[in-house]
Amino acid sequence: MSQENVEVVREIYEAWSSGDFRAGADLLDQHVMFVVSPDFPEFGVFVGPEGVRQFMNRFLEQWKRITIEAKHLEAIGDTVLAHVVQHQEGKASGVAGDQSSSILFTFRGGKIVRIDNVLRRAEALEAVGLSEQEAHAESE
Repeated sequence: MSQENVEVVREIYEAWSSGDFRAGADLLDQHVMFVVSPDFPEFGVFVGPEGVRQFMNRFLEQWKRITIEAKHLEAIGDTVLAHVVQHQEGKASGVAGDQSSSILFTFRGGKIVRIDNVLRRAEALEAVGLSEQEAHAESE
């Protein structure tokens, strides 16, 4: 099942890398929790598909152009760890740039039940109970 989850997340990021941020919405569990680390300008816990949609709308409206691409995906049990790069141009500032982060997608019964967005890989690994060494050994 974990490789199937990786493929699902890969398909989501293929759509997000072209600017289609509706991709994956149909996979959200009705009680999904989206946890955004305080390291980001807008952070908090957003519950249910409607909470995720509201967050995404507020997040996306600040950008003139934005895409998010997965650089690396790995399965850790029922969770897929995505190392991503966000390419954006600010609507108000016109400043373009890239931002790296990690996003964890946790699956149950084919649905996404939790999403965690953190800046650093170490935080993402800690969220799934692994150290860098354990993650490296698991991926071999």
